[in-house]
Amino acid sequence: MSGAVKLADRYLMTKRLGDGTFGEVMLAKKIDTGDRVAIKRMKKKFYSWEEAMSLREVKSLKKLNHPNIIKLREVIRENDILYFIFEFMQENLYELMKDRDRYFPESVIRNIIYQVLQGLAFMHKNGFFHRDMKPENIMCNGTELVKIADFGLAREIRSKPPYTDYVSTRWYRAPEILLRSTSYNSPIDIWALGCIMAELYMLRPLFPGTSEMDQLFKIISILGTPSKDEWPEGYQLASAMNFRFQQVVATPMEQVVNTISKEGMKLMMDMMIWNPEKRPNANQSLRYKYFQVSEKLGAPVVSQPAPGSHRKTSAGSTKSDTKAFTSKGTKKEYIGSENVSPQQPAKGIERQRNLPLNKSSVFEKSDTKPLSNKANETTTAKPSAKDIYLSKSKYIPGQLTSKEASSTQNQIMTTNGLTGQTKTTTFSAKKEGRSAVQTRFEYAYGYVPSFGARAAPPAGPTTQATTINNNNNINNNNGQKLVNNAAGRIDWASKYVK
Repeated sequence: MSGAVKLADRYLMTKRLGDGTFGEVMLAKKIDTGDRVAIKRMKKKFYSWEEAMSLREVKSLKKLNHPNIIKLREVIRENDILYFIFEFMQENLYELMKDRDRYFPESVIRNIIYQVLQGLAFMHKNGFFHRDMKPENIMCNGTELVKIADFGLAREIRSKPPYTDYVSTRWYRAPEILLRSTSYNSPIDIWALGCIMAELYMLRPLFPGTSEMDQLFKIISILGTPSKDEWPEGYQLASAMNFRFQQVVATPMEQVVNTISKEGMKLMMDMMIWNPEKRPNANQSLRYKYFQVSEKLGAPVVSQPAPGSHRKTSAGSTKSDTKAFTSKGTKKEYIGSENVSPQQPAKGIERQRNLPLNKSSVFEKSDTKPLSNKANETTTAKPSAKDIYLSKSKYIPGQLTSKEASSTQNQIMTTNGLTGQTKTTTFSAKKEGRSAVQTRFEYAYGYVPSFGARAAPPAGPTTQATTINNNNNINNNNGQKLVNNAAGRIDWASKYVK
């Protein structure tokens, strides 16, 4: 770390990412390598290196080198302004959650919590606790890589109390802090992670209090009132600030977080035990049955996005930058999303989440057999995806060609998956007494259903619902005409639009 280096000589500022109480964050590009970095510009002026190096954020990050903790690359002081150069991460956990319309798969949540616990375990082992754990301070590259960031409120575990009572965002604040304890320690990080874990399952905060008292009431309404035997120190803290615990029976957490597994519920509830001394530490949490699964957990080997790579934020996508640039053989744009609800796990199938629908390879992988020998003889051009799709679609509801319009005959082509032989069956739905619904159902499922049979025409012309004339137009009971359009499809919308 050197104070003589000019910032503009090494980094090109490209975009402002955010603004906070203590500083603003900008996206920049390292001129010699092209790497993207995040530069935090402190608002306070620092008139000496000693003053800058005494910052908690600098002291902690200098000692914490871990795959799940944000990396501080260097510190630059220029004209009494301090700049922190961090590795660039695509987004934070809040941004990953806020625009999703489906739950994360439990495997994704498990991997996120596992990596955060790995970072917390390393941090606590090296004598620091974070004090401001929240989704905004957990940085992400997709869902496969997460890192703990923003150590501006970090403290050393061995430092002597009293500590300030105002730490962390209110929704993730442990009850001992809400009751104004000044001797709290690393268990407050575990409590906050329990709240974050519930939020990952619900996609909304578990305890969204509007004030410190409301925060306590919301915690009590869900977890129930703690007993004096369970947390005697809590009652002492409450008495000191003239607070009385309201007597409330706990709400079953299965009704609040209803997408979590039994093992996940056990870990989450233990993280949110009232008494901080009874909460598991980070290392103990990693040994829970929740993480004893066959899937691979932890940070991927490559932890930095490829230079010059750009993609949209992952609120609608669980793609990670690492997967995009480690497979050098293919250049695909991962724009999809593994929007799988935890109630619908994939059954032993590797889901291809990001198939580009405009590529013919989507269809070619499922059927490598040529469509017809004649097609191969007449042209050597590769058919488009639309042509392949239409050639495999033997039935298009409502579609009538000029040749088919003159005949009531229909054909169904079926292909044997083992021999590859194609069988064509010609039938007349009208002749065989089947309705159009029954015919379509037979094509899709292979048998004629009992429902949807052709109804007998009602007696008398006044109660007749519809009549079909020779011009292939349809009249409904209101006298409106449902006229076929140029493509041969019936405009059913006109029946309901008045």
